[in-house]
Amino acid sequence: MRRIEILDSTLRDGAQGESVSFSVSDKLSIVRALDAFGVDYIEAGNPASNPKDMRFFEEIKRIKTKQSQICAFGSTRRKGISVDYDEGCSALLAAGTRTVSIFGKASKFHVQNVIKASKEENLNMITDTVRFFKQNGRDVLFDAEHFFDGYMEDSQYALFVLKTALIAGASVITLCDTNGGILPFDLSRIVNEVIKEFSNVRIGIHCHNDTGCAIANSIIAVNAGASHVQGTFIGIGERCGNADLGTIIPNLVLKTDYNLSIKDLSTLTDTVSRVYDIANLIQPSNRPYTGSSSFTHKGGMHIDGVDKNPESFEHVTPQSVGNRRRYLISEMSGKRAVINKLSSIAPELTKDSPETDQIVKKLKDLEFDGYQFESADASFELTVLEMLGKFKPSFNLQMYRTSGEYPSPDGKLSACGIVKIEVDGECETTASFGNGPVNALDLALRDGLARFYPAVKKIWLTDYKVRVLSDDCTTGSKVRVLTENTDGKRIWTTTGVSTDIIAASWKALKDAIEYYFLTEPNAKKRRRKKL
Repeated sequence: MRRIEILDSTLRDGAQGESVSFSVSDKLSIVRALDAFGVDYIEAGNPASNPKDMRFFEEIKRIKTKQSQICAFGSTRRKGISVDYDEGCSALLAAGTRTVSIFGKASKFHVQNVIKASKEENLNMITDTVRFFKQNGRDVLFDAEHFFDGYMEDSQYALFVLKTALIAGASVITLCDTNGGILPFDLSRIVNEVIKEFSNVRIGIHCHNDTGCAIANSIIAVNAGASHVQGTFIGIGERCGNADLGTIIPNLVLKTDYNLSIKDLSTLTDTVSRVYDIANLIQPSNRPYTGSSSFTHKGGMHIDGVDKNPESFEHVTPQSVGNRRRYLISEMSGKRAVINKLSSIAPELTKDSPETDQIVKKLKDLEFDGYQFESADASFELTVLEMLGKFKPSFNLQMYRTSGEYPSPDGKLSACGIVKIEVDGECETTASFGNGPVNALDLALRDGLARFYPAVKKIWLTDYKVRVLSDDCTTGSKVRVLTENTDGKRIWTTTGVSTDIIAASWKALKDAIEYYFLTEPNAKKRRRKKL
């Protein structure tokens, strides 16, 4: 039951990832999310590197965390400068955190060729800096930068760097795979050798993912004796990223006997999604544990197995990490998959109901025609309800027409869309200009419907994808359109297929609105007619 500490570096190392930029407000929001989840340390930035990080450390002083210690990050003093006069050390001290992370070189190559110092001077830089912060009441975590590369070059010097930091007062010495190039069997051997050299010392591990081994290397290091794991919560970071704590933590909690301060993983999926949202990044659907596909089943045999016993194709329960199970409807689906999907739409149907056979056949025919319902739950539900006679359209299309002009008169709105719809015997014709024919058609439809159903203004399109389904018909190919829609509270997807991209888009756009009316009780409240 060895105690394992978790240090999250999303706000420091993660911010060095491509396309990642956090505002001060973003950083504070991530601190709140990680603290609520229960990580031990949050390495929040380098106050000497930019004014934004220093501003953050001023703001964070007003927030009292429940679980996490806020940690400021910086380097050892520079060569030839007293620690008392080093601007980086002064900024780190001014950050006011109880804990600081100090990194120093553990590679002879880097000492001699990067910072251009002697091996002795590098050791003095480490000693002076760690001792300085200890004398100023700080708990020091020492990151041995490029440790594994340095160990392979000169193991004696790399180990002496660790010993120097410990003697100066560091409470944790972290072995850093800074280049991310070490493979698991080498890492295991080296960590074991370090553990033998330093008994009763808190050894940390910090891995980058340049060989795709960061998660495995981190867990192997823990198994070898490390008790302090560093990474970023969604794996973002320099180059190929850092060790992904959002995967490492559930692996340790659910699959080992180690003791972590994090016991409850029911908020893991929400926390990971929250960090992705703040970072303005899209979460991969196949992310372990928390991705939308993590507990999603498509093959008929898999669905049948899971329905009988989830352990047949799931290594943990989705509830244990705050996720949910999904069954996809496709040409590979069996009757059991459809029944599971129908349970919330038509609970009266069983596998022996004749309607079930009809629905399965219809879905397979539509899939053969190019539809893909696994990513379009709303269209699936509408299709089923229509087959069962339980769906009444909110409006009927009388006609639509689109036209384009190039170059467009104003350089932006290049197309016009005209839509005529009928609602309860009353017709409305509207026209709109748009950025292309699909946009113009969408705007005209919404404008027309708003005159009957004002609530349609509460929904909007968040994603629009087109996929060519046949590669032998050139511009006459059949296409599939997939739309993602939201009302600010929910997200739903619809699909349409045709050799005419406008017709396919119309089907997906129409289904999106019909699904909203179907599932939102007050959405179909009609506007009163003027007298």
